[in-house]
Amino acid sequence: MAKPIMAKATAVWLVDNTTLSFKQIADFVEMHELEVQGIADGDVAAGVKGFDPVTNNQLTQDEIDAAEKNPLHRLTLKFNAAAVGEEKRRGPRYTPLSKRQDRPAAIYWLVKFHPELTDGQISKLVGTTKPTIQSIRERTHWNISNIQPVDPVALGLTKQSELDAAVQKAAAKKAADAPVMTDDERRKLVSTEQSLGMESEPKIPTAIEGLETFSLSMDVDDDEEEESTLVDADSLFNLPKGGKDDEDEQP
Repeated sequence: MAKPIMAKATAVWLVDNTTLSFKQIADFVEMHELEVQGIADGDVAAGVKGFDPVTNNQLTQDEIDAAEKNPLHRLTLKFNAAAVGEEKRRGPRYTPLSKRQDRPAAIYWLVKFHPELTDGQISKLVGTTKPTIQSIRERTHWNISNIQPVDPVALGLTKQSELDAAVQKAAAKKAADAPVMTDDERRKLVSTEQSLGMESEPKIPTAIEGLETFSLSMDVDDDEEEESTLVDADSLFNLPKGGKDDEDEQP
């Protein structure tokens, strides 16, 4: 469905002059239902003058009456031949004079928290120029020391749905431009189940393999050396012939 011009001001008028539900108004002006409720509570669009959609040829009184009688009825924008093809206009969106001073803060927020967005995407979101975006990226803007990042959705410069769509598109392009993995790199990526089922790798480094057999041979040599050093106890008492006893037997 086409969006009415001056949507927020139209929502203000419908809240103040009709008994339509917040959902009906939100669907017509393409705003969130809670945002319309904020208009009714005075928390949103404070100071915005209502824009009469009937007088400005966007809505008929019969359409409003039908919607007030049936909460499920959706308001339909009145056909305006002069507006045909208007939604196809390209280039940066128009930003009201009252909000143009907020654009640097919105640009700074987008550059800081969504670096994947291109200058063209940021330009379309907040209605600015690429040189301005570049100066804020490079911190060469004349007022960069006083600029604080502020969400452009909170400033009313763009919609959350438009921001989400731009971020998703930029993320998809970044993923598509990522380098392709080689076959060896793919083989290294295994699932948790596969990694648990794999045999454990030997803990002994290959550089010192063979120490087990070397250690065993060393143990055998040590045993032989110990056996060779053992002395028979009986041999200590076998005195050679011609000892002291023989001397005593001599006359």
